[in-house]
Amino acid sequence: MTQTLDLDHLRQWIGRSEEKTDIVTAHLTRGLRATLFMEIGEPKPGDAAPFTAHWCLAQPVYPMSQLGPDGHPTRGGFLPPVPLPRRMWAGGELEFVEPLRVGDGMTRRSRISDVTMKKGSTGTLCFVSVQHEISSPRGVAIRERQDIVYRDVAPAGQNTAPAKAAAPAPAAKHRESHIADEVLLFRYSALTFNGHRIHYDRDYVTKVEGYPDLIFHGPMQAAFLVEFAAKLHGGSAPKKFVYRGVQPLFAPGEFSVNANESEAGMELWTANSDRVPTMKGTATW
Repeated sequence: MTQTLDLDHLRQWIGRSEEKTDIVTAHLTRGLRATLFMEIGEPKPGDAAPFTAHWCLAQPVYPMSQLGPDGHPTRGGFLPPVPLPRRMWAGGELEFVEPLRVGDGMTRRSRISDVTMKKGSTGTLCFVSVQHEISSPRGVAIRERQDIVYRDVAPAGQNTAPAKAAAPAPAAKHRESHIADEVLLFRYSALTFNGHRIHYDRDYVTKVEGYPDLIFHGPMQAAFLVEFAAKLHGGSAPKKFVYRGVQPLFAPGEFSVNANESEAGMELWTANSDRVPTMKGTATW
């Protein structure tokens, strides 16, 4: 049974900070390019890494004895110990200043900026916002806000997939489609050292969390959108990219990366095989 959520207690984590360091390697760059269906090439020192390579760097490492039943580390430490058992990325905002490059030593400074609670269709939701600043030897490379959502277990027998089929998105001027399978999800989990079982353990995600199939990573969807935006804009990353998940994307199956130009810049979204959006983003330069 889930513990009572004490918001006043959890908000005491606001302002907590930590700092982590890592190195951008050619091997990581090759692996991430391959996973994002990019040209792999032979990255050399000084070559730009994919724009969201920082999500693969300085990831927390815990002993097996400190992992929870979902494959995540047990609660507490830097992030507040939210007692709700289900955790996923809800969205966020990225400001790209300068690419990380092969050979860079990087530093990520992180701070808890907010903890809020609201009621959703599945019950109580708790949102934790984290501000990150990623720096290279040349200075600040990326500023980021990351929103994490925690929710309760679905009642027995209740499927946690969307109750109603959402409407397909409008036609996209720019579109690429790919096949997501278990290997793609495994590769991204490995690159990000993400042990969350919803991405690789079909028995767990269907029988415990109540989803119909494996769940495509939220940050990998965002990574596809950022790279697509840059590809359509002459190779330059957007100055700002704001994104939010709108419903889970399940695998295996086809998915697409879509974009339309707008007055402000570009509207982007990932979609499932029915062309229903699963994540939406806005890019501005």
